[in-house]
Amino acid sequence: MLRRLGCVNTDRRAKREVPVAERPRRGRPPASEQQRQQQRLDISRHAVALFRQHGVSGTSGEQIARAAGISERTLWRCFRSKEACVEPLLSKSIDAFRAVLRTWPPEVELAEHLRAAYTPVLDGAEDIEAVLAVIRMTHDEPALRATYLVLRERAEPAFAEVLAARMGLPADSLEVRMQAAATSAALREATDDLVTSTTADGIPPAVLQEHREHVADALRRLTHPPAPSI
Repeated sequence: MLRRLGCVNTDRRAKREVPVAERPRRGRPPASEQQRQQQRLDISRHAVALFRQHGVSGTSGEQIARAAGISERTLWRCFRSKEACVEPLLSKSIDAFRAVLRTWPPEVELAEHLRAAYTPVLDGAEDIEAVLAVIRMTHDEPALRATYLVLRERAEPAFAEVLAARMGLPADSLEVRMQAAATSAALREATDDLVTSTTADGIPPAVLQEHREHVADALRRLTHPPAPSI
């Protein structure tokens, strides 16, 4: 009778609704940003190894995924194209210059700081040859070259922030943006020249020092242009 009238004892029969935030999560926990970046870097290493062995056109997304031990779906979730797989390694070269800019002491000229502290690849012991190999391949692979140039362009605002502080101007001012673009172009040309002098064993110390000198001299000329002749 009570059941027909809907008078069920709710204390005994009803279950408390658990808030969504308190419910236990099923499946794998979400990857952290650091784990995602590490996965992208691992994929990049495998992709570059395959590109060096078979060429870009001779390498498929399926091959990259198989070498990296992931599914193709995961690969395309991480990268928009197979050529984009080189981005994490290429970024190491750009990050190296960004890092040395951020540690530029106020009492030291940029050229002198670069001579003392600049390295062409951030944490380069493991990846330096792979990074330089990618830059070398960009000379013959238009899609890789486009990726490389886009990455360098994206780095210019970070260069502009440091330069703006030294110049006492807003980072978005035309003068600062032009200086950042010129700095990026000088670094790109010096790095392109560097890859022609490297070997399978990496960068000989003398070549690395010469590269530092080229970058430092180029940026010194940019920041201290010669006085016009009369």
